[in-house]
Formats: sequence, structure tokens, C-alpha cells
Amino acid sequence: MRRQLFIVGLIGAVINAAGAEKISFNHEIRPILAGNCFDCHGPDKNSRKAGLRLDTFEGATADGVIVPGKPEASEILKRLTTTDHDDRMPPPETKRMVTSDQVAKLRQWIKEGAEYQKHWAFIPPVPEEPPSVKQSKWPRNEIDHFVLARLEEEGLSPSPEADRYTLIKRVYLDLIGLPPTPAEADAFAEDQSVKAYEKVVDRLLKSKHYGERWARKWLDIARYSDTNGYEKDRHRSIWPYRDWVINAINDGMPFDQFTVEQIAGDMLPNATDSQRVATGFHRNTMLNEEGGIDPLEFRFYAMVDRVNTTGTAWLGLTLMCVQCHTHKYDPIDHSEFYGLMAYLNNADEPDMDVPSPELSRQRKKLEFEIAMAERNLVNQFPFPNKIRFSKGAKETAVVKRLREEWVEKRFAQWLAEEKERTIAWKVLKPIAVESTLPKLTVLEDGSVLASGDQTKRDIYQTSFEPGVKKISALRLEVLPHESLPAGGPGFAYYEGPKGDFFLSELTVKADGKEVVFKSATETYAKNAIGRGKVSAALTIDGEGGTGWSTAQGTGQRHVAVYVLEKPLEGVQALDVKMLFERHYPAGIGRYRIAVAEDAGEVEARKVPHEVEQLVLLDSDGWGWEEKQTVFDHFLSVDPGLKKAREEIAKLKKRLPKYPATLVFKERPAGQPRPTHRHHRGEYTQPRESVGVGVPKMFGNTDEKPRDRLGFARWLVMGQNPLTGRVVMNRHWEAFFGRGLVVTTEDFGTQSSPPSHPRLLDWLATELVRREWSLKEMHKLIVMSATYRQVSKVSPALLKRDSVNQLLARGPRKRIEAEMVRDLALAASGLLSKKIGGPSVFPPQPASVTDLSYGRYKWNTSKGPDRYRRSLYTYAKRTAPFAAYLTFDGVSGESCVVTRNRSNTPLQALTLLNDQLFVEAGQALGRIAHGKPDPARFIFRQCIVRHPTKAELELLNSFQREQFARLKRGELKAAEILAPGDAKARERDQMAAWTMTARAVLNFDETITKE
Repeated sequence: MRRQLFIVGLIGAVINAAGAEKISFNHEIRPILAGNCFDCHGPDKNSRKAGLRLDTFEGATADGVIVPGKPEASEILKRLTTTDHDDRMPPPETKRMVTSDQVAKLRQWIKEGAEYQKHWAFIPPVPEEPPSVKQSKWPRNEIDHFVLARLEEEGLSPSPEADRYTLIKRVYLDLIGLPPTPAEADAFAEDQSVKAYEKVVDRLLKSKHYGERWARKWLDIARYSDTNGYEKDRHRSIWPYRDWVINAINDGMPFDQFTVEQIAGDMLPNATDSQRVATGFHRNTMLNEEGGIDPLEFRFYAMVDRVNTTGTAWLGLTLMCVQCHTHKYDPIDHSEFYGLMAYLNNADEPDMDVPSPELSRQRKKLEFEIAMAERNLVNQFPFPNKIRFSKGAKETAVVKRLREEWVEKRFAQWLAEEKERTIAWKVLKPIAVESTLPKLTVLEDGSVLASGDQTKRDIYQTSFEPGVKKISALRLEVLPHESLPAGGPGFAYYEGPKGDFFLSELTVKADGKEVVFKSATETYAKNAIGRGKVSAALTIDGEGGTGWSTAQGTGQRHVAVYVLEKPLEGVQALDVKMLFERHYPAGIGRYRIAVAEDAGEVEARKVPHEVEQLVLLDSDGWGWEEKQTVFDHFLSVDPGLKKAREEIAKLKKRLPKYPATLVFKERPAGQPRPTHRHHRGEYTQPRESVGVGVPKMFGNTDEKPRDRLGFARWLVMGQNPLTGRVVMNRHWEAFFGRGLVVTTEDFGTQSSPPSHPRLLDWLATELVRREWSLKEMHKLIVMSATYRQVSKVSPALLKRDSVNQLLARGPRKRIEAEMVRDLALAASGLLSKKIGGPSVFPPQPASVTDLSYGRYKWNTSKGPDRYRRSLYTYAKRTAPFAAYLTFDGVSGESCVVTRNRSNTPLQALTLLNDQLFVEAGQALGRIAHGKPDPARFIFRQCIVRHPTKAELELLNSFQREQFARLKRGELKAAEILAPGDAKARERDQMAAWTMTARAVLNFDETITKE
């Protein structure tokens, strides 16, 4: 169904009932008002002058500023045309001026009724039939009808189809980011069947490399990096998210599902590990680990980045403007920015282990060996001489009985000694817990679990009713828990001391009076920063800068025991206060308090609490499980089994660790994180509380999504007019080098109007009709006659349409940074086609990372990893891979939807001298040297098409010149070839072909998609 004529007026004049041209508000009037008036008279009430609003009909028609149908009575025209300096609008000091032509348009528009229209991008697209065209034989699908109709309006004709070699290289680079081999190109050129091209397209869409090529585009948006950014820019493990993107694209995951899983995969019913990994999208924000910063401030900045990125990736709106004030151009209120933030703000940010089948197999095998070794531990006791028997001899019943008797005797002796040194500890269950910020939850065993946010100075208050006659010592257990970073017991989440804590001070009050301690001991202590002593004793010294830490003891229980100066009797209320003060947040993640009545000079011991409780009981009353618990502990400490336990410890160290990734996890019900509007966007100026909500401009505010999952679904629902357009425009730009809307990141009122609005809307609705399948949309685009056009341009067409806005020819542009390197690897036969896995370190100058904080050492990968596809190159934010930056790569610090495209001498120097391209030239030259026609081989490996006779002669002439220089000693083969590349008599020839290969890798046509 064709669109109504008033919608066509979004980019041009519409025809009124009488057939006369009518001024279009969106196309002709809104740009005048937006460019000259909205700064002072737009949506932002805080910057609005004289209370006048010109972006709405109601505001503009108030007080006679605009009088519909009466231009002579409209104050706006008087102010635009007056010569009075004080009354002139825009004010002369703004250096803005409305031209006479613009005034005439305004006058005509007012005369016609001053009709306001909603901005074109905010009107939901509707499906329509493609327009009819005169050249009916040219279109191959619906896209071509829209393009050709526009060309015919402009009096232009499309270009012919590109030749087969150009076309296959183009579609290979676009769909998989790699060039075709000469054999693949020849096969296509020789296949004259009607389906030849479609067969190539279908094969590429099924290729595992398709996901790699399009993942790179999305990772730019996701601001993916392998490091945290800011000053320290430490390593982070998030590559499983990158692999999730690759797999999702290869699997053809619909874009609506792709959206929901990344925004809220953790909230889906029975969420899978894969869906939780997907939420790494918003964990790609930078993390500041500098000393002295407020972690909550930089969490706020991360939340701001998440809102801005969401706005750019799905809505195509400049939401960053609304952080500080109401948008000056788009109808988005200041508080609505924080309504969007509220959707994303209620998630915690844990790490998550990502099991893989291979690692799981390895772990299970080792875990079985460990279990068997532990089961056999009892048989490893050294025995007295009287019951020795020869090694390897079969154990007789007598020997077995003697062994068991010996073990029982040894166990009984240990148990008797243990009873003597064990005191009775009573675990106190808190009656109240409170903290500065973290959420403290009392668990069934009397321990307290911390969750949520924390600061650099947190205080935990824990209150008890002891229920004991006397207290002579207090015990603090710090315990591991699966919810804590690295398993705890600490709550620190930074990469260095992850899972650690730093207890600065511990103070206790009994019935309101402060308790004095005589001593404090601990089972383990280690400083996270590697210098300075830490101990439990330093938590009672009155100095906040000292304390107790258990770095590198993650996942384990540790104990501190505090002996009172004087025992206390009849205590009714006991209050324990713990201060955590460090240059990074480092509270205890899980702890438990116990007291002893008659402790004496007790010191901290590693004995588990449940073992202590059983030891104090009569062993005759133990059940089988209780005895096994105590006996297992006995085996873990008996000196005679030290060597056997060391062997088990070695096995445990060999257990492979699962890779970790960063994810979102929605907070439990009843623990919402509050969101506030921040005055002027400042972290330090929170104002009123803000609930979740999408901007009112989208309508249906009574049915707003209630949580992050609802918001994710709303992004890809019909109520949102932007996502389909924004996504398809971005993908159109990837194929053609220019979006239908040039401002790919901005679809707001200040954006460029679409060059083909009806095509854009058709693509958006077609995406939804095809169930959000981008694979199908990609096929539709590359199968079109529009895409298949030759890119050559006549001088007349170049003058008429230099940027190819009208699409009268095919795309021609330099390929992206990573593709430049991948093409060289593929052409030279070096490319490793392994998919996924941890990031790698291809060769680059050491000086690149030497300049970054901490002089980060770039350990160049060996073997095939050296030549992995560029998508897998380790991405360090403060020192991005140098060759990629030279070709306009990204740093990962912010969301990028459109890369710059430059042409500089540094690019040519990189292609000639960068180590990777040198190695590619060496490999290509080495292979070419053994071919019947080396020049042709090199040319086709790099450029794909067949060279002309003249081009072949130029290459051969160049090679002969290099060979002559080698013979004259001007060049040295040893400096050109890789070590051991050829025998002495062949070295000069091979070196000359290597120089030729390096030159062809530097050709403009090599790194250009035509």
C-alpha cells in the first residue's frame, strides 16, 4: 500500500488537493527553526528564552508569535525581518541569519495554516508496495524499484553490472571479510548459470567467517576491549562475549532475540549460560581502578555510557545531550534520560565462569584422579617397622587388619590431643545487620553475606544477643561463597585483589561499652598490594590505614581470634563494628562471629567449626557422617601424610580453570537500586528519584516496560519507530559506504534527511516481516541490481553526485583496518582460520605498549596464533593495535557506529614496513617463486582478477629491477627474506619476488572494494 501523500512531504513538497505545491514542515520549515531558533526556543525549558517554544504548534501559536493563515499578524516574521538591532531574531551576536528565501518559505507555510508534523523518524514506518519504474527490466528485487524510481526522477540511469571478478571480490569482502581465491573467482566467472551468483551468496552466508566479519561491526558498537581502560587499563576476560556475538550471527539469530539476550538475557526464564554471556554487551564499559577515585562515581559514568550506547545502537538518538539537560532539538526531557538509566541500573555486575566441553572433560578426568587419591590417602600412612611388608606385595588380611588398627590408634591419639587444645566456640546469629552501602543478609548458619554496591569506606554493624554467661574471646570467620568475586571471602572486584578484603578496624561494644582486646591472631594474612604487613592485630590498633587482608587466599576460610583484656560476664547486647577503608572497595563478602567463655590465651586455628564442635562431643555419640567429617580433617593435618597431600595438591593445581566473562545479573526482588535525576548531569548532584520509563515522545507511556527485560523487548517492538530504520541504515552503510541517512548515529531532528525515505522504511518493515533476519536482508541487498553495479563513474556523474547519494553506481571504498591485515594473511597463505578463543598477540613494535601505563609487555604469539584473524587481536584501550589505528580502527573506549575513512602516507608505510606485512610478503614471494608465472600468481592472490598484459610486464620489470639491485649489492637478500627461506643460488630471485609481493600488497586496488 502506498504511503499517504503527506508522508512523502517528509523530504519534499506534497501536492494539495488543488494541485499546487505546499510547503513541507519537516523538509523545509523544521530545518530553519532547528538551525536558528531551537537553541533558545526549543524543548529545553531551562534554556528557553522569554518562555517561547517554537518546536510545538501550541507553543508557537501562543501570544500571536505564529498566527496560522495570517503571516502579516505573525510576530515571528516581524522579528526575522526587522532592522532594529534589539528586536532582531536571531540576535545579531549569534551570527545566524535567516535568508530571504527562508523567510518566504516561512511566510508561505504560515499562510497555508502553519501545519506542524512529527519528525519523520518518530513516525512508525508502514509497509508499502515498491514504486513502478520505466526501465522495468533492470530491477532484480524490491530494492531496485525504489532506487530506480529516484534515479528516473533525477533523469539518471543506473550503471551496468560489474564484471564477475569485481563482483565476487566485492561480495566476498562484504559477507565474510576475506577475498576469494583465484580458483573460486575463476569458477564463478566460468559458471554461466542463472543461479551462479546466488549460489556464491548462499555459500558465503553459511560460512563460519560470515559471523566473524559482521561481529567486528557489532563489536565497534559494543565498545569491546580486552582491558578495563583509564589509567591502569588492566586485563579483563570478556572474550566469551565476543565469541557469543560471532556464534549468534553465524547461527542466524534474529536481531530481536540478539537484542533481548544482550540487554537482558539473564532475566529470561531458565536463562542459559549463553544468554547470560550475552549480557556482556553492557559490561564492555570502562572500569577505573585508579587509587583515590570514588568507585560509585565511575559506576555512574558507566551507566551514562550504557544509556548513550543503547540510544546510539538501537534508537539512533543523541541521548548523551540529555544527561545534563532537556534535549535542545529532540522532544526528550532531562529526567527521561534517567528513566532509561533506571532500566539498566538494577543489575549487579559479577564475573561468570564459562565451561567448555574440552575443559570440562579435562577437569572431570583430574577430579576423578584427585578423588581416588584422597580416597587412598588413608593407605599412605608410614607404618612402624614391625608391620612393614615388601613393596608391591599383596596385602594380606593380617596386614590389612594391622594397618587399620594402626590408623585407628593414631586417630585416637590425635583426637585426644585435639580435645585438649579445642575450646568451645558459640556461633552468634545476628539480630540486626547494617552497613554504609552493601546489602547484608543473614544466612541460616549464622553467617552474613554481603551483596550489591560498596564504597572505599564501608562500615558493617552487626548486633547480637550473646546468650552466654561469659565472653573471653571473639572469633571472626571470613568464609567463601559462590556469589562473591573469585569465590571470596572478600568483596573486592578489581582484577588485582579480586575476592580479597581489607579490614581496617574491628571494634566491639558490650552493653554499650567499648571492649578492650589483649591480642589478635589470624590463620593467614597477605597484603594485596605486595608490601606492608597485614594482620588481625592491626585491626585493633586504632589506625584506619593498617589492617588485615588475605590476598591470594581466595575461595578459602580464614579465621581471626581476638582475646579480651578482661572477660565479660552477663552481656545482654554485643555490637561488632567493622571498618573497611582502602583506596579501592574491599569489604568482607561473608563472615561469621563466634564467642568463647573460657578461651585463655587461645590463638586462631584452621580447624573447621563443625570439626571443633564434634571433637568436643563424646565420640561414642557420633554417627557415621560425623566420624567421617572428623576423620577427613585428621587426614588433612597428620604430618605423616604430608608428602601424599602434596601430590594431591599438585593434581589440584593442574585443574584447568574455566574462562571467565563479565555479565549482568538482575538484583533479587526487594533490593532495587535507586536511580535519581542528576542536576546538570553531575554525579555529585542527585535530585529526585526517577522510575523506569521510555520517553513520552514514543507514546503509550501507560504501558511502559517495567524492567530491563521489558525494555529490551520494547526496543524491538512496534511502539518503537526507530530500531528497524537505524539497524537497516547501518547495514546499508556497511555495503555501500554511506547510509541512506548519512548521520548514521543520529536520526533526531538535526539529522540529515534520508536520501531514499521510502526505501529506508521498506527495509525497516521488511526486516520485521522477515522475523528480524539480517542474513535474509543481507542476501536481499547483495542480490539487488543496485549492489551489483559497476563502481566506475563518468566525469558528468561525478560532478552531479560525487558521493553516490543517488546510487547510480556501485560502491567503492577502502576496506576496514582489520580486513586490510586479513587480506594480506589470506593472500599469503598465512591466515589461521580457527574460530573463537582467547585474544592473541600478533607482531607489532614493542614501543606501542611501552608507552602505556605499567609498560605493558606485548608477548607476541607463536605458531598459528601469530596469524589469527584480526578480530581476535588483543585490544588494549590505552594502546590499541598500531596498524589498525593507522587504518582508522577503534580504541574500544566508546560506541562507534561509523568509522572514519582516511587516506594517509602512514597507511602506505605500514603496508610496506609493518612486520606482519613484511612476513606476508615473504610468504607470498616464497610461494610465487615456485610458480610458472610468479607475477600473475602474486597479482591474483592480492587483486583476484586477471592482470592485463601491460600490468604483467610492469610487475616482471619491477622484479627484474629488484633482482639487479640485489646483484649489485644495493639490497641484501638476508634483510628481505625470512631466515632459511632459500638456497644460496635462489635467494636473490626469491628476494626479488618478495619485494614484488610487498609492492602489490600495497596497491590501492588490493585494499579497495570496488
